[in-house]
Amino acid sequence: MVLFRLNCCNDDNFSGRAHTRPALDQALMLMYGGGFSLLEVMVSIVIVALGVIGVAGMQLAASRTTQQSALQTVALQLASEMAEKMRANDSQMKKLANNPFLQVDYASATSGEPASPQKLCYDESCNGAELAAFDIYEWEMRIRSALPEGRAKICRDILPWDQNTRSLTWECKANGATGAAPLVIKVGWQAKNADGSLLRSGGKEFPPSVVVPVEPYIQ
Repeated sequence: MVLFRLNCCNDDNFSGRAHTRPALDQALMLMYGGGFSLLEVMVSIVIVALGVIGVAGMQLAASRTTQQSALQTVALQLASEMAEKMRANDSQMKKLANNPFLQVDYASATSGEPASPQKLCYDESCNGAELAAFDIYEWEMRIRSALPEGRAKICRDILPWDQNTRSLTWECKANGATGAAPLVIKVGWQAKNADGSLLRSGGKEFPPSVVVPVEPYIQ
């Protein structure tokens, strides 16, 4: 019996028990190591998400800038086309009284659809006044369809730039009692800044984006 007990408590049995500690340490290392890796993954996901949001914001700003540039081109084309039609209809453009072009102050947001003229000069013979009315009608329709909240104004103006607001202005100022001033075409729309906010002037309305001179002065 004594020999049996000694054999039960020999060095081999103690070494077998000692082997259980490294296994426990390894299990603990795997458990805590796995938790640390999960935290790293979560932090990486947050960083990637912030980067994606930043790139999306930059793309949106670039898209808005591209859109505004395209509208600027359209407004310039419309103003230039009307200037050519006015020069071609010289008898009406240089009228001092009842000048049909100087009556143009169209805002699509408040004026609604332009009134149709008496004659549509596509295939009808029109005099100077009728042709001017038709050209104005057709032009205002294009302003309405091509520009968001588009506005157009034709007037004599010696100072289209407002130094206080540092922007173009819808107000028209002639030179004293004679009314002598360059004949200009102003076109604008409700533009937006790169951050999406509405572009406003000092008067809390959007300013003209394009001013095209028709003639430097009227005689």
